Amino acid sequence: MNLQIWKAKIPKPILCLVLLASVLLSGCVKYDVGVNFDNSNHGELVQHIKLGERLTSFSGDYVYEWLNSIERRARKLEGKTRRLSPEEIIVSIPFNNGQELQKKFNEFFNSRTNQKTESAPSESDSELPKIESNLLIEQNNFLLLVRNRLIYDLDLRSLSLISSNGNVLANAGSILDLDFSLRAPWGAKNIPITENAIQPEKNKNQLVWKLRPGELNHIEVVFWLPSPLGIGALLITLFVWGGLYLRYTFMPDPRIQFAPKAVATQEQ
Repeated sequence: MNLQIWKAKIPKPILCLVLLASVLLSGCVKYDVGVNFDNSNHGELVQHIKLGERLTSFSGDYVYEWLNSIERRARKLEGKTRRLSPEEIIVSIPFNNGQELQKKFNEFFNSRTNQKTESAPSESDSELPKIESNLLIEQNNFLLLVRNRLIYDLDLRSLSLISSNGNVLANAGSILDLDFSLRAPWGAKNIPITENAIQPEKNKNQLVWKLRPGELNHIEVVFWLPSPLGIGALLITLFVWGGLYLRYTFMPDPRIQFAPKAVATQEQ
């Protein structure tokens, strides 16, 4: 996930001032990422970002440019953005299958990919925390259903403490409020198989994980989705079978119905 909020072309003094202002705030950056599946062939990646007003008023030009860069990257991935306010934005990126979601998600959030599309990093950029994000989806088709296994690893250990020139400025956990959610029609099952796995909160058919800055976050979940192609093929098969059954059960045999009448050959 690209959480480099103080991105490109920020001089060191400005960076320090922004971070120092962040110390005075609690939860000044709220970043919610949601993966919503309708079925195995359609879904949406939704991001809701809200910045603290005091942060934007202190260094608005830089954080607004960061939000603008998010809008540009979303458009490249056929996404849409909606500005609720100058400090708040909602991004929606559609996907048609698990592989497309994996590609778009990693392309949007991976810092290395973003560095290729943005301008060349400056000296101050090299001092910014490096975030490693990787989403993997495995799908197995069982005719009418598709089994999905989603694995998400987010390395936030570089955000354990935000510092500059060796001086600790803030605990990132008090500044960043990060959530990851998954919504599927029939819900999902969390698989806590590693010691750094996060336990989610459940809300009907949605699971919500509270990401932990300063730690390696691992999410693994299994969920089932209906397969429109499999269901469509089954309905077509049943329709054809039903038509044949009705045709030969309740209607006369066409070989008898349309047989030519016998011609009398006996002379009277």
